[in-house]
Amino acid sequence: MDVNRFVHQQVKHYTADVLVVGGGTGGTAAAIQAARRGAKTILVSEFAWLGGMLTSAGVSAPDGNELIAFQTGLWGAFLQQLRQRQPGGLDNSWVSFFSYDPRVGAEIFADWVQELSNLHWISGQVPLEVLRQGDCITGVRFADFTVQAKVILDGTELGDLLALADIPYRWGWELRSQWQEPSAPTTHNIVTEQYPVQSPTWVVIMQDFGDAVAPEIPAAPNYNPSLFAGAWEKYGPEKFLNYGRLPGDRFMINWPIKGNDYGEGVGRLVESEIAKAEFLQECRWHSQNFAHFIQSQLGRRYGLAEVVFPWDETAFALHPYYRESRRLVGLTTIREQDILPVAGGRVASLFPDAVAIGNYANDHHYPGFDLPLQPKSIRWGGRWTGTPFTIPYRALVPATTDGLLACEKNISVSHIANGATRLQPVVMGIGQAAGMAAAMCVELGVQPRELPVRALQAALLQDAQAPAAIIPLFNLNFQPNCPEWLYMQQNYLNSLQDYPSSGDCPKLSLKYNHLESKQVLILQCECFTGIFQRLDQQEYRLKITAPTAYQGQIWQLVTLRSPVDYQLQLVIDKQLVSVWGRLNQSGNWLLVDKIDITSK
Repeated sequence: MDVNRFVHQQVKHYTADVLVVGGGTGGTAAAIQAARRGAKTILVSEFAWLGGMLTSAGVSAPDGNELIAFQTGLWGAFLQQLRQRQPGGLDNSWVSFFSYDPRVGAEIFADWVQELSNLHWISGQVPLEVLRQGDCITGVRFADFTVQAKVILDGTELGDLLALADIPYRWGWELRSQWQEPSAPTTHNIVTEQYPVQSPTWVVIMQDFGDAVAPEIPAAPNYNPSLFAGAWEKYGPEKFLNYGRLPGDRFMINWPIKGNDYGEGVGRLVESEIAKAEFLQECRWHSQNFAHFIQSQLGRRYGLAEVVFPWDETAFALHPYYRESRRLVGLTTIREQDILPVAGGRVASLFPDAVAIGNYANDHHYPGFDLPLQPKSIRWGGRWTGTPFTIPYRALVPATTDGLLACEKNISVSHIANGATRLQPVVMGIGQAAGMAAAMCVELGVQPRELPVRALQAALLQDAQAPAAIIPLFNLNFQPNCPEWLYMQQNYLNSLQDYPSSGDCPKLSLKYNHLESKQVLILQCECFTGIFQRLDQQEYRLKITAPTAYQGQIWQLVTLRSPVDYQLQLVIDKQLVSVWGRLNQSGNWLLVDKIDITSK
């Protein structure tokens, strides 16, 4: 039936086990996982692409969960698909180890959805009303239809269902007195009032046209070049562009320093539809003006990329990259203390009901200033990475409402801690956990707050298609068909007090470590031989002697693999070594998958 044809005569009604509203990173992951578990699932998205931050928002150079040990679940499966599908590979930028054409990411999600006969995806719709019976959410009304479901997931970019359903939520800053967060302000001030949430960014994709002349990028209204003056002065034009370099001589423009972050009047996003539309127009104009400024400074060699996003002006993402949304008041709230490393350690303390992991640094974006934050980064594998933390299931569950789970940036988290929980891989893990939980609630006939958490954790660890780690351990890389990975995950769930503050599992068997060292190399590795240079305990260089094309060049050595990290710490300065890996010209590093330190 053509729903639009009969919209004035009859509103179409759908029923499902699970309804996911919002096709962003978390919502897409939740719908796929719920359907894979067997639940009859409906996914309703506003845009024609699924994936949100990873695709339709254009942030196709994601941050966090980059170490091999943290590449599990749907996040790990997504990376595997990208490696197989992306021409030219993923080693392009210096902000991320994985940069790709957003169209490739959108194709992956679309294919995963199409494979599931029990997952019905409807695009081009936004929620208008939430239906409820008492304290239980029962359905959602859209313009052309209504969906009733046993469990409903809010996967919208700004936590729209929370507002529509009058579910308690937070928006803005919490003072230090509330949770004693060390980086929270002691009093409200002009900053907390002017910027209640982090600045969104409307990503634009630019392209290097080489010897050709790129079409002129017109200035948008409100163009003020002084806003962008000095944007790349500490980096230089080339490094600035390579920050988000994509395959095919394209550049993801998502630049925080006098760039296209936009936070003026950001509170309008939740005031009214008219106010929101005004903010979005200004946000998009701001990015167009930054692109115009780039071209005016660097020349017509650089222009807007062609045929990227599915709308008329194809260089601009379908919507802004939202770093923060309305935040649920849940059964548990993640605070800054919960993401910081324990005293003398390299990991945060575990939540007993952990269902997802993250490891990114706490990163906040506001126009014109940096927010001082407690450090949560360490040197690992020859570079900086974030200290790992966990996401508790109870942060997905409303404190007072049944029938609903949060599965995006809208989980129960403080404004300060949101700077680490908002990253794409973390949200994907949150979505996977929420989708699994929703399907299991249907199976067991219980509300989300009644779901046995240990059963949920076991289901995530033992998922047939995308097992997800929920205990972060640097040296516990997932090994298919290896029971030791599952055993060690369960071991620390059963004995939280034994979780090592180092983040390294001390009980791995020789057999497991042998498997680790024999891992199949990721695609497109080359062998490089040279003189090892130790600048510090976690800072390494290689002066290449072979192949001859790179002879005499010096490259930073980095790795995402725990066996290689361990070996790099043992190499003697000036020792001749051979490494297998891939060069990243933008970051000037050699990403090492294997090292031979027996060379003489």
